[in-house]
Amino acid sequence: MSILPSPTHAPEARTKDAKHVAIFYALILVILVVAQLFTYDTFLQLVTTFELPGGRQVAYFLTSFLVAAEVFALPFLLRMSLSRAFRWVSMVCGWLVALIWVFITVWIAITEPAVSSVGLLGTVTEIMPGWWNVFISLSFVILAAWAAWGLWPGKRKK
Repeated sequence: MSILPSPTHAPEARTKDAKHVAIFYALILVILVVAQLFTYDTFLQLVTTFELPGGRQVAYFLTSFLVAAEVFALPFLLRMSLSRAFRWVSMVCGWLVALIWVFITVWIAITEPAVSSVGLLGTVTEIMPGWWNVFISLSFVILAAWAAWGLWPGKRKK
């Protein structure tokens, strides 16, 4: 008997499209996290200029949590062999990434701080703030929902 959980294979996807959507969302997250980690020190400074509620501490926590959640969302989306609990954690991380980006983009669009970039790609490329960024982050929510529906880790009713 082992104390450590054993990895299980991912359940079969509901549709072929759900697999493709999950891989597409994983590709987007890989691009985001690589760009953010490449310029992490300036990415932290950029997020502090957003004037988020809670100040610098919240900005630092949110930035580090966002990057970690983007990495931990990948195993679920790529249908890797995981323990059942971590499959759920990974799925929730995919949701949290999308929701954090919705919060950040809506906050920037409403408060209009003097920033030159939203930070989706860290500080590698400047992405001008605006309401269109809210729609991009809402598309992340749609991708996360579609992937979660199609690759649901729990038992399904027939």
